[in-house]
Amino acid sequence: MEKLIYEDAIKELEEITNKLDSESLPLSKSEELFSRALELAKFCQKELSKSTKKLFEIKKEFDSIQEEESE
Repeated sequence: MEKLIYEDAIKELEEITNKLDSESLPLSKSEELFSRALELAKFCQKELSKSTKKLFEIKKEFDSIQEEESE
């Protein structure tokens, strides 16, 4: 199974949202799509949290370097 990446998850989430908004689907299909959308949303939130943490670490390191250079 192919590893999910953030950009693909967002694209699939948008496709599911469009289907749920525009199509008259049977309840079971709507439930299936909604369940998948929740999985994708959780995945995206987790990935964003990881990226945010990495960015803060990079900024902290950058700030430290700037402090050393200004001394």
